[in-house]
Amino acid sequence: MLHFDVQQVGPSGLQRLTTTAIIPARFQSTRLPGKPLLDIAGLPMIVRVYERVRQTPGLDDVLVATDDARVLEAVTRHGGRAVMTSPEHRSGTDRLAEVARTLDSDLIVNVQGDEPLVEPAVIAAAIGPFATDGLLQMSTIVRPLDDAHEFHSQHVVKAVVALDGFALYFSRAPVPYVRATGNLGVPERAFKHIGLYVYRRETLLQLAALPQSPLEVAESLEQLRALEHGIRIKAVETRYDSIGVDTPEDLERVRGLCAPDTRAHHHAEC
Repeated sequence: MLHFDVQQVGPSGLQRLTTTAIIPARFQSTRLPGKPLLDIAGLPMIVRVYERVRQTPGLDDVLVATDDARVLEAVTRHGGRAVMTSPEHRSGTDRLAEVARTLDSDLIVNVQGDEPLVEPAVIAAAIGPFATDGLLQMSTIVRPLDDAHEFHSQHVVKAVVALDGFALYFSRAPVPYVRATGNLGVPERAFKHIGLYVYRRETLLQLAALPQSPLEVAESLEQLRALEHGIRIKAVETRYDSIGVDTPEDLERVRGLCAPDTRAHHHAEC
């Protein structure tokens, strides 16, 4: 497993950056009501996520930020830490910011509450660039995309990444467009975006205070608010593929991967 000792250069030399992972968990879901509490191999999904995140090396704390007492109770009953947040938040970023305002942590990690197979090593990889770049404000995860169906699906967010590893754009459209072929197939340097973020605390608070931006509204992608306001996002490449639970089909797929007879055959143990 990857390990990063995250530090920054200060007046007295290298100083360790404290890092807190926050898992936003909204109870209501249009397609899966009560999604955080859905059972996966005997545990609520949010507890599965919490336990995976807690395995990440270098984290100082892990919290679940929820709007529902039932989620808080489930997490605490299984030995985790959770805090109540306002039910009025429009996004997970806003929920994160409410909690981050109460923390002294240098870095805040945003882990989706519906990915029970999240890889601890990938979280560590997203944190890693802050160890060597004292000016870095934000990072995320991308993976090479070679599946034509995913490339053309509006449900799969694509990332366009510069040669220096920073994101140029995110879109639900099949980008980059290859004019010579009429965009048939999948072009080189096509990436799928994995919705995991690391922010400096002050960057997260700044983002949450900004109004929604035009591209963010058009694509319904929060990360575009950062790009439109000049916040650069480091895109860390991985081979890990996210399995977010958004539909009943997703839920059954994850349950199958967590079943006792298949667990040994899957790289991400439940």
